[in-house]
Amino acid sequence: MKNIGYQLLLALLVLGCKETTKTTDQMSTSNLDKMDTFEKYRPRFHFTPKANWMNDPNGLVYHNEYYHLFYQYYPDSTVWGPMHWGHAKSKDLVQWEHLPVALFPDSLGYIFSGSAIIDKDNTAGFGKDAMVAIYTYHDPVKEKEGSELFQTQGIAYSTDDGETWTKYADNPVIENPGIRDFRDPKVFWNEDRSIWQMVLVAKDHVQIYDSDNLKEWAKISEFRFADNPPLGVWECPDLFKIKVEGSEEEKWVMIISHGTGAPNSGSGTRYFVGDYDGTTFTTQQKESLWIDYGTDNYAGVTYNNTPDGKRIFIGWMSNWEYATTTPTETWRSAMTLPRELKLIKNGDNYLVQSIMIDGFETRYSTVSAEKVSGSYPSNFEYADLQYSAISFDVMIKDELKVVLSNSLDDKYTFGYKKDSGEFYIDRGQSGLVDFNANYKKSSFQTMNIGSWDKLSLNIILDASSVEIFVNDGEYVMTTQVFPQTDFTRFRIEQPAEVDVNNFNLNKINY
Repeated sequence: MKNIGYQLLLALLVLGCKETTKTTDQMSTSNLDKMDTFEKYRPRFHFTPKANWMNDPNGLVYHNEYYHLFYQYYPDSTVWGPMHWGHAKSKDLVQWEHLPVALFPDSLGYIFSGSAIIDKDNTAGFGKDAMVAIYTYHDPVKEKEGSELFQTQGIAYSTDDGETWTKYADNPVIENPGIRDFRDPKVFWNEDRSIWQMVLVAKDHVQIYDSDNLKEWAKISEFRFADNPPLGVWECPDLFKIKVEGSEEEKWVMIISHGTGAPNSGSGTRYFVGDYDGTTFTTQQKESLWIDYGTDNYAGVTYNNTPDGKRIFIGWMSNWEYATTTPTETWRSAMTLPRELKLIKNGDNYLVQSIMIDGFETRYSTVSAEKVSGSYPSNFEYADLQYSAISFDVMIKDELKVVLSNSLDDKYTFGYKKDSGEFYIDRGQSGLVDFNANYKKSSFQTMNIGSWDKLSLNIILDASSVEIFVNDGEYVMTTQVFPQTDFTRFRIEQPAEVDVNNFNLNKINY
């Protein structure tokens, strides 16, 4: 295959991936478990592809009682390849129905990341309530030839709830202006101006566009930030208005992802809080703030068209430093749990808060005393710890240290040092860590949350992931972990040094 020219390769790809192809296999993720087809490390209540490679979430949109999740997908391998848009839908953001591949590569290129909207007023002429996808074309032929123009923006539409798609005949709708990294359009309806708007990344900044009809776009402004040192290519932008909790104040939040330069190495997603007048976004923020300080939450964006206006966020639960080598067999990568984003104010500063979506706790089953052995809650064993939610409040004298472990002495540690304000996780002895040098290098991860006498913690475990929400999601750390066998032991080191209250252990039903 390496000797096949790019032109021939692309031609074969297009011929082999006709968009009329449709499968009937639409098994839900919960049914996978019932049929004993979950393999080692596959999450039970996080979204995963049924097989092969997945990365960025795309086209997050709500329509006709379903949350649609499109995603970067390569159906022929467990490593990255010619990108398609995979597709799934859900009524609760936990149980997902797998649907046929939505968008396939064509003569204009691979189908890279983008967004989707519902055209309620038929502004594009594709039909009332048409679902319209806006995505980046990535032309491997032009890239191979050394052209800077290999990324352009295209659209496609569906009039049957995303089941089948038609690409716009006059694609691309935005040509490349001569910028090598020119991609990831996020489109939204600006209520204040009654117009479609798009945020699009262009190497090291964001460009903002206007359109009346989703087909013709005019650039209206740019947003830049003086990073020192630079964080590299900007990716996967988002822009939305949000109310500050407990007030009538409204601000705008811009989300940007980076493949490198995140706080604990590799990929991550940061945000800016500011003002937007319908043309120009500005911020008084002086430094980067991050949606998640762990290594495994990247390329996340929020849902369009939610019925209650909530900002529901999903990220790719991986990191480009080791994503292609994680120790799974028939599938690779998961999404984070969906989170609702809220904006809170702390003095003169604003923070984006991540909390669990409404309804997720309905899947909790309180663990009864007979299913737990040892000294509860400071040092106990529970068989299904790997698929549970643990929450507690803790008064801290100097330090908190918690260890999750198993019968093979694999250990995942997290804790907090009050004098330095450092919250940390350590997955260096958590099981399989040698599959990639970068994974091992990022074993110890930190975030500075300031000095607190009391912390509120919520920990969600699912097969190969640990998501830790601190102080109701003001700070979050998401990490992948690959223990040799399930974690079953929970231990608080030096329990006399801390005062634990409101401890809850719940199994998460799937």
